[in-house]
Amino acid sequence: MEHPLEKGLQNALGVYYLLVAVLNLGFAVWWYYAGRRSHAQRGNEKIFTVLWAIVSGVFLVHAFLYLSHSGPVLSRGVRDFTTWFMGLYGGQMGPILYVTLSIVGFVLLLYFRRFFVRPNIAWTILQLSLLAAGWAMTDDEFQKIILKPDNVPIPMLIYSVGFFTWAALYRAVQNDERIARGEPVLEKLEDEKVLVWPDLVYTELIAMIIATFILIIWAVLLKAPLEQPATSAKAPNPSKAPWYFLGLQEMLVYYDPWMAGVVLPTMIIIGLIAIPYIDFNRQGNGYFSFAERKFAVSIFMFGFVVLWVTLIVLGTFLRGPNWNFFGPFEYWDPHKVLPLNNVNLSQLFWLNLCHMPLEDFKVRFGDFFGPIIRELPGILLVFLYLFALPPLLARTVMRSFFLRMGFVRFILLVTLMQFMAALPIKMVLRWAINLKYIVAIPEIFFNI
Repeated sequence: MEHPLEKGLQNALGVYYLLVAVLNLGFAVWWYYAGRRSHAQRGNEKIFTVLWAIVSGVFLVHAFLYLSHSGPVLSRGVRDFTTWFMGLYGGQMGPILYVTLSIVGFVLLLYFRRFFVRPNIAWTILQLSLLAAGWAMTDDEFQKIILKPDNVPIPMLIYSVGFFTWAALYRAVQNDERIARGEPVLEKLEDEKVLVWPDLVYTELIAMIIATFILIIWAVLLKAPLEQPATSAKAPNPSKAPWYFLGLQEMLVYYDPWMAGVVLPTMIIIGLIAIPYIDFNRQGNGYFSFAERKFAVSIFMFGFVVLWVTLIVLGTFLRGPNWNFFGPFEYWDPHKVLPLNNVNLSQLFWLNLCHMPLEDFKVRFGDFFGPIIRELPGILLVFLYLFALPPLLARTVMRSFFLRMGFVRFILLVTLMQFMAALPIKMVLRWAINLKYIVAIPEIFFNI
């Protein structure tokens, strides 16, 4: 019986697993010598060396099976279970589950950071992801998405963000423990000054040469995904922005274009500019620390990792034709239609709660005041959120921030946080009650 996988793919997977096996063997050797040098790890070096040598053997077995063209294939049951688990047949459960798991994972990472930054734990998570990635590549639909030239940089983005997040938290946890013991932070111990010339210039030159070499090889092996000239007669489905704008395109599901494409990006830029001026905490400057900067680190990581990187991954791999949500192993069916009964807040308040037809407002109050009175519940809600919430926070949970920052810096901080929190709030409202707009005045193209 012929194997379902092409020989070229099996050879590629064999080389892939062989490289991962060598990587694990190198990690095993590192553990052996690191354990012998460290008193804290002495006695465990043999255990972890044998453990990661066994893991390397598992990947070597995979490499042998694929190179001999008899490698395992991801079972149909796993693919069907993944599709069922993500709720793809039940409507909009897919993005709800994806974003919810992202937020839960982020909270668990910060809360149990001392556990996750351990080299063995982080390495275990990495190896499980590499093993699962190889198995997933045996699925045709997964291959089509991952190997598309536009999408190739995104796995690199995922692993690079994961590595640097781990590295920063690992350093922060070490420094927090040293500060608690009254010892200087690691950056103070490594405070060795070097000259710009030749040290820094040579380092930058070598980095530039390596980056240029990688880009040339990439350009030769991976062709640029050039298509036919743009025409309104034949639009691609899905029509996606470049990967670095997919987070903004995902916002269009929940906001009007002027809000998702102009206001929110502007607030992001203003927030990045304002960070040095509104930061009042003088601790944690020049060294990694989480305990001394819990609020700042948590907010920044939530905005970058959860509200930006995860939305890029969502838009790249899980948004298909008609911007519908598809699972990683699901066929991108262009005929898939999910009926949505989108409602506005004015409909919920006047029509469902007060039993008043929305058409009556223009008749009673005219074309100018009618839409404003119709959307008055949403306008009041937005007004309370933007203008009544900051004073309330200043008197309650964020009183210490207000006292230390002063009025101007505090208002700027809270305003930026409100705009950042508006996205997950709007996402939850859209999923929970199909709320399209809080304020909907199409007469003047003003929708929130």
